[in-house]
Amino acid sequence: MPEPTTVAFPPAFLFGAATSAYQIEGAVREDGRTPSIWDTFSHTPGRTAGGETGDIAVDHYHRYRDDVALMAELGLTAYRFSVSWSRVQPTGRGPAVQRGLDFYRRLVDELLARGIAPALTLYHWDLPQELEDAGGWPERDTAFRFAEYAQLVGEALGDRVEQWITLNEPWCSAFLGYASGVHAPGRTDPAASLRAAHHLNLGHGLAVSALRAAMPAGNRIAISLNSSVVRPLSQDPADLAAARRIDDLANGVFHGPILHGAYPTSLFEATRSVTDWSHVLDGDVRTINAPLDALGLNYYTPTLVSAASGGAEGPRADGHGSSDHSPWPAAGDIRFHQTPGDRTEMGWTIDPTGLYDLIMRYTREAPGLPLHITENGAAYDDKPGPDGRVHDPERIAYLHAHLAEVRRAIADGADVRGYYLWSLMDNFEWAYGYGKRFGAVYVDYGTLERTPKSSARWYGEAARTGALPPVLPRG
Repeated sequence: MPEPTTVAFPPAFLFGAATSAYQIEGAVREDGRTPSIWDTFSHTPGRTAGGETGDIAVDHYHRYRDDVALMAELGLTAYRFSVSWSRVQPTGRGPAVQRGLDFYRRLVDELLARGIAPALTLYHWDLPQELEDAGGWPERDTAFRFAEYAQLVGEALGDRVEQWITLNEPWCSAFLGYASGVHAPGRTDPAASLRAAHHLNLGHGLAVSALRAAMPAGNRIAISLNSSVVRPLSQDPADLAAARRIDDLANGVFHGPILHGAYPTSLFEATRSVTDWSHVLDGDVRTINAPLDALGLNYYTPTLVSAASGGAEGPRADGHGSSDHSPWPAAGDIRFHQTPGDRTEMGWTIDPTGLYDLIMRYTREAPGLPLHITENGAAYDDKPGPDGRVHDPERIAYLHAHLAEVRRAIADGADVRGYYLWSLMDNFEWAYGYGKRFGAVYVDYGTLERTPKSSARWYGEAARTGALPPVLPRG
């Protein structure tokens, strides 16, 4: 059946864009900010492509007014950003630094003046280095420090920000940071990664309570999960069992306690060789299972797995960087496969149906809980043409296809309230440095000049009209 020319969204649907502090702000030594784990990691030789860092990034700290004006020009109705913990609370302890909070006050005021709804993420991977020195997320105390930080930010901005997100992609923080080591802090300890996952969950639950106490009752609190769409290579029982185990490690380890008040028993059984889970104390899961007002879902590509033949670990094709260490504890007998189809510059297969499947899964997992697509986007090798414009028809096709799946899910009963394009503009792409461009706005890294790509104009029209413009022929 051919796709309709016009795909309309509900009138209140939010068309936003997303960023994170370390990837765009720069100004890493200004106004009291101290190093985070990503400052340390990016300055460690061999950790990032070309040794690139976020020291300057795209200088959003000084250019935020222009960036907000650009969002307004494009017609965006929402903006998801993250707060730098070490800018607000430099050691991860003690009182807030008002100069750091003042930046976010100014940013939020600018957004509100332009009619753009702010969505604030408290943690997007940039733990203060002093807390990592004390053990990081594998240590229980970090969860309590996070709750104190959440309270400080909630007290400062709760009067003007209604949408709050505690953690962004805790899977990456736990398993890329502490198991595979491709993200900061770069540790390769599977047991520590599972402790980190639990303490991220605990920190989330404690932060929800802290925010409720610090903010107006009408504010909404969510978490953003990069839940995987895990598919078995075949219907063979061994492949189905492999998919269930990876689903536990990718999804159940977080949504189990957060949404359902219990970790999957199968997760405990599968990881018994790594940890006895004694770090889960009485009352922890009840704290983690704090009621939410919404759920954020981040989606890029599905995961295809099978049982490895002969019991040996197969080559990894899970899209999570290059490392000799797996981000999947106790899963050495599972093989990851590259899914078929066109790919982005990250090597990730383009499969919009995965987004539909994810939305419908969480419509079932959390009935009655509104959903937001808090990240979705693609990296391409964007370059200005002879006329100075940046044409990116591949990204337009990507956005059209994925937004059409969001609308299909809404038509099938899903309560999806908004979509946040990743990313507003090109930026520091973690261990990949500046080599991967996800932005709808092109950034010249030499001059830091911003140029909206053709996808930005296309997306802006969707935001203004509430319907998807047609995809123009390439070329």
